[in-house]
Amino acid sequence: MESCIDEILITEEEIQNRVRSLADQINRDYQGKEIRVVGILRGAFIFMSDLVRNIQVPVSVDFMAISSYQEGMESCGIVRILKDLDKPITRQHVLVVEDIVDTGLTLQHLKEVLATRDPASLKVCSLLNKGERRQVMDLKVDYVGFEIPNRFVVGYGLDFAERYRNYPFLFVLKPEYYRNGG
Repeated sequence: MESCIDEILITEEEIQNRVRSLADQINRDYQGKEIRVVGILRGAFIFMSDLVRNIQVPVSVDFMAISSYQEGMESCGIVRILKDLDKPITRQHVLVVEDIVDTGLTLQHLKEVLATRDPASLKVCSLLNKGERRQVMDLKVDYVGFEIPNRFVVGYGLDFAERYRNYPFLFVLKPEYYRNGG
């Protein structure tokens, strides 16, 4: 095992099983409809790729990049759109795909922005939910892969200082790796 791994939190097999289960639920909920899947870059790209390959209803994809973080681990509280959608979502069934929801501040802002664009529906699918850090208590996340404790996780698209995204599982990064900048 690599020296940066404190603990494997969710295995590759557990992730893939849950992705298929989420896709099954999305297929049932959107039966007879077409959905626009909006991936939030960069952390959600691997999860979104696996999820979309398991969705059987008609799908189109787009991406947004938003940030409330500077170079570290803590949110600066200011949400910025770094890359907006390429196509309008008016009258589209929109499914936002996120890597992780913790405080909920960024997702709340994103949902407010997208709601002004008149989608037919707007739902959220997040691989991870860190509920104990939630600050926006009434935030609805429609599809959740895993509830996780308040630990610093990377892998499967999630990073620290642009590293560790390529691991096929989710793991807790040893503190000395994020305290010293990765």
